[in-house]
Amino acid sequence: MSFMDKAKDLLNQHDDKVDQALDKVGEAAKGRFAGHDAQIDSLIDQAQQRTGAGDTTAASATGPGTAEGAPAEEQQFEQQPPADQAPPQQH
Repeated sequence: MSFMDKAKDLLNQHDDKVDQALDKVGEAAKGRFAGHDAQIDSLIDQAQQRTGAGDTTAASATGPGTAEGAPAEEQQFEQQPPADQAPPQQH
């Protein structure tokens, strides 16, 4: 069993603790990067969906990454630019 396999197993076994830690990281990031709350929340939610059985801290965990949705390993991060920023110009 490789290191990555062991790490994934630990994350899956302790999904509730990982989700709680991600929540704390999100709150710290919001304090540091004021005005980007929506983007931080989105990234934290995506990270929680990719660990274990999905977000264990949500009130209703029926979205992707849960037992009813696609496995977390098959999901892909989809990063969207903030609504108030224009896409980069190509020259």
